Amino acid sequence: MVEASEACQSCFPWGKLKAVIASAETMLEKWKGQEGKEIEVFQEFRLLTSEVISRTAFGSNYLEGEKILSMLKELSVIMSRNNFKTRIPLINKLWKPADMLRSEKLAKGIQDCVMKIVKKREDRVKKGEADSFGNDFLGLLVNSYHSKDNNSLSMEDLVDECKTFYFAGQDTVNSLLAWMVLLLASQGDWQEKARREVIEIFGNQYPNSEGLSKLKIMTMIINESLRLYGPAVGLLRKGGTEVRLGNLVLPADIDILIANAALHHDPQLWGDNVHLFKPERFAEGIAKATNYNTTAFCPFGLGPRTCVGTTFAIMEVKIAVSMILQRYTISLSPAYVHAPVSIITVKPQHGIQVILESLHHDA
Repeated sequence: MVEASEACQSCFPWGKLKAVIASAETMLEKWKGQEGKEIEVFQEFRLLTSEVISRTAFGSNYLEGEKILSMLKELSVIMSRNNFKTRIPLINKLWKPADMLRSEKLAKGIQDCVMKIVKKREDRVKKGEADSFGNDFLGLLVNSYHSKDNNSLSMEDLVDECKTFYFAGQDTVNSLLAWMVLLLASQGDWQEKARREVIEIFGNQYPNSEGLSKLKIMTMIINESLRLYGPAVGLLRKGGTEVRLGNLVLPADIDILIANAALHHDPQLWGDNVHLFKPERFAEGIAKATNYNTTAFCPFGLGPRTCVGTTFAIMEVKIAVSMILQRYTISLSPAYVHAPVSIITVKPQHGIQVILESLHHDA
């Protein structure tokens, strides 16, 4: 049986861990001199996660990734406000509303940006500057596009996969980090427990793969943050065959929305304190927390369609929060207004304002 630390090391080569640490260090360097002042962390984490996904999955610089993510963000807002509007094909063909025209322009812009990054990979191989397209996410996609077998990707599929991975890899982690810091800022006892654990394991050194697997309290806090403010409020699935659920018959090929946010806030599953922040629920793992009804907790999906970036996302959050706790205590600003809103993922409508106080030692 592979030990957790060995599994972590095999999943995350030092290069990827180093990229996350470097990105977090850049953010923390910006925060120097801001002690005692208000910082809006949702935006700070958006920049952090944009850089991480650009560097680790696409080998591109922050500016390239930020341009794509900015367009994807605007596209998600348009999608959200038009999600339940009825479309009449003939009319929309003759007259396109402003949102539809803007969506088409954004989609074209995203495709052009992705193609530019792909072309750089292809040109390096053609010029002999590299002997492969790379072993990161983009490299695997480009390899599949150029393969000659029946499973090769089309260019449209490649672009769509990049769009999904860019957005999911940045937006969900951005959301989780922000809500987790909010909960730590408002729950000083748990913040101190997490800090003691981080310092006990890492001291004032950067996080490492072996130590990340030992962060038990941090894992409990992450799971409870995901339960209370999971980035995805629902999972969309298509039924492959007819299914009977009690007296309800679901025909084949029907779209099904699994409201995981409802599952995560169901008092019958979690108890009367379901709306309270209680990381101790997960002290003995997810199975015990859900009374072995593991479908009750599905922030990243379930089964074969579980998010492929789950482990990387958790690792990224552990590194960022560990580095913050090594340096600062976090308190909630009086200016904060609690207003979660669902725009593809659950976001703080007015941001999350916190105040940091230095612990007077560097990581």
